[in-house]
Amino acid sequence: MQESAQTRNPSMDDGQDTTQSRGKRKLWFWRLVTFALPVIVIAAAVIVTIAMSALKPKPEEKEEVAKAIPVLTAKAKADDVTLKVTAQGEVQPRTEINIVPQVSGKITFMSPKFIEGGRFKKGELLARIDPAEFQLRAVQAKANVAQAETALTREKSEAAIALRDWQEIGNGGQATPLTLREPQMAEAAAQLEAAQARLGEAELQLSRTSIYAPFDGRVTMRHIDQGEYVTTGTRLGEVYATDVMDVRLPLTNQDLRQAGLYLGYEAKAGQGIPVTLSADVAGRFSEWQGRIVRTDSRFDSKTRVLFAYVEVRDPFGTGADDGTPLAPGIFVDAEIAGQILDDVIIVPRAALRGKDNIYVANEDETLSIKTVSVMSSDRDQAILSGGIDVGTPVIISPIRGVADGMKIAIVEDGAIKTKAAMTGDTP
Repeated sequence: MQESAQTRNPSMDDGQDTTQSRGKRKLWFWRLVTFALPVIVIAAAVIVTIAMSALKPKPEEKEEVAKAIPVLTAKAKADDVTLKVTAQGEVQPRTEINIVPQVSGKITFMSPKFIEGGRFKKGELLARIDPAEFQLRAVQAKANVAQAETALTREKSEAAIALRDWQEIGNGGQATPLTLREPQMAEAAAQLEAAQARLGEAELQLSRTSIYAPFDGRVTMRHIDQGEYVTTGTRLGEVYATDVMDVRLPLTNQDLRQAGLYLGYEAKAGQGIPVTLSADVAGRFSEWQGRIVRTDSRFDSKTRVLFAYVEVRDPFGTGADDGTPLAPGIFVDAEIAGQILDDVIIVPRAALRGKDNIYVANEDETLSIKTVSVMSSDRDQAILSGGIDVGTPVIISPIRGVADGMKIAIVEDGAIKTKAAMTGDTP
């Protein structure tokens, strides 16, 4: 029995080992299938893609043709030009002063014209200080003069008597100055001159109690009222003359060259460089005519500009624009008539690209970029001294992505508008 049991146990062990081996082989098989299957699928997909690409027919190659850009042109022309320089400045009166008394006292009269905005003529009475005290001083000075005149007359009479007595004595000698009372007469004459001087001073002080307008002008500000007591040097008000107004214009080196100005320029009487001033006053556009009569003697150290002065005469009368005067404080635009240039090249301002480039339309319908010498330019035209010839067609329409030698098509303005309307593009 025991032997039979021992005989069966080895067989059972061998069966178990075989079963375990088969399980391991199945496990490795499925692992291999799990990892290999995606690789096989990807490889198959790559092979199919390559095969489909190889079998696909090749597309026909089409040659790209450069498209010409429509442009609008204008021809450069030659003409004589007067350069214009623009600047801005503020109107200022040439003469502006403070009215101050030269004597002290109470203000007893104030002219109705001596008020902010008031207009006055030269010689008009603006204010008066109480003259009573100064009148009394003048009367006293006149009395002193009369006394001095009497004393001098008396000394002259006594000197004549002394001379006659000396002649009657007949000593035959020369009379001394003291005998003839010459020192006394000189003293009396000096006393008379001193009294007359004091009278002149009293009358001068009396005249200064009345303050008259020194010129035709207008009142900027009044600081005192009637009844106030003022002392010598008190500011009664500020006034300015209306005969001449000045406008101070800042000019750069290029502006000076175009206007024909220089450092220390000073025009002769009645001459100067014409300037048109303009401004919007109370909603109305006005213009005034003036002349540059001088420049500063030095450049401004901060802005590096030189100031020129425009003179406008009688700005409240004949120099006004249809009744609109050129008053102080107005900020004006100035247009200066500068140098006259003979036979220069002129192109539309739209033809100038950047600082000194111009696009030229060639005969073979290509574009060329030219560098030119610009003398001056404004909103309408550019004045050139070289770089292109007269009659050269220059492109004045906007272009993007410009390159030297690019294809263009010169068309009329109407054609450009029609094409833009059809395509929705802007050339």
